[in-house]
Amino acid sequence: MSETKAPVLNLDGEGPLGKRRSQRIHLTMPVVVRGKIGATRFEERTNTVTVNAHGCMLHLKAQVTRGQEVSIVNPVTIEEVPCVVIFLGKKDGDKLEVGIEFSEPSALFWRVNFPPEDWNPEERKRPASSIRPPSPVK
Repeated sequence: MSETKAPVLNLDGEGPLGKRRSQRIHLTMPVVVRGKIGATRFEERTNTVTVNAHGCMLHLKAQVTRGQEVSIVNPVTIEEVPCVVIFLGKKDGDKLEVGIEFSEPSALFWRVNFPPEDWNPEERKRPASSIRPPSPVK
């Protein structure tokens, strides 16, 4: 395996300019993560926490390292894509928060529609109530 330098990200998974490359969606989806720790292969079933067109955040028991090459499998479609571990976060019980990035962007891997790039979640408004107040009697 070649040495891969992972991009520098802050704790929110943003690049040096503070802007995300694709919209993050909170989605719990079953996946299988495969890789090697030393000479030993591992395969772990887990769920995503968030996904985007460039990868996902999930929790793993496997002791992966930043820059490590792994692959992720969508068990519904059986599609497998190569990835790199780019973020190691907080421990949650016996699992570690892990950010992985696809080797190439793959928005279709998740089989969901992502919001357009110019979509701003802060501008979302609640739908107006369909119940109108009663009109005053004349």
